[in-house]
Amino acid sequence: MQRSIALLLAVAAVATLAVVAIVAATRSTVDVGTIERGQPVPRLTGTTLDGVPFDLASLRGHPVVINFWGPSCVPCQTEFPLLAAKVREHGADGLVIVGVLTDDPPDLARTFVADHGATWQTVTDPGAALKTAFHVIGRPQSFFVDRAGILRSIQIGEVQDKDFERQYALISGGS
Repeated sequence: MQRSIALLLAVAAVATLAVVAIVAATRSTVDVGTIERGQPVPRLTGTTLDGVPFDLASLRGHPVVINFWGPSCVPCQTEFPLLAAKVREHGADGLVIVGVLTDDPPDLARTFVADHGATWQTVTDPGAALKTAFHVIGRPQSFFVDRAGILRSIQIGEVQDKDFERQYALISGGS
């Protein structure tokens, strides 16, 4: 009996070590850093739905809302007209919205953007590197970035008008 218990404990220990080794071997070695309020946002580069290269750094000096979304996401669909209205309302102040397409194919997004008359750029994220770097946990998720490229607020879930205005006030100063 004692021999059986010792054998079971040894097998359990070996299995635990094997699982730990597998997890360590398959863990991503990409350092995605952290994303915290009051700190610069991670680098955001890629290609837009139109095939144009994009670099968030080119928008320094503008208040920016980075919106991770997808056309199959119902709250994203509901939020889209609000974002369009906010671009019209605050565009003279320099507001820029940047969409990041995540978890949906570009063709669906192109159709959705065209049907809804979006005027902002949407960057594709085919390998989910941007989603990972920004620690996105759900769609929609928006990041409010000030003119200096500093993250001021994060909204997980659909942005409502009052939410937008409160967070926009954090990033629009100095206009």
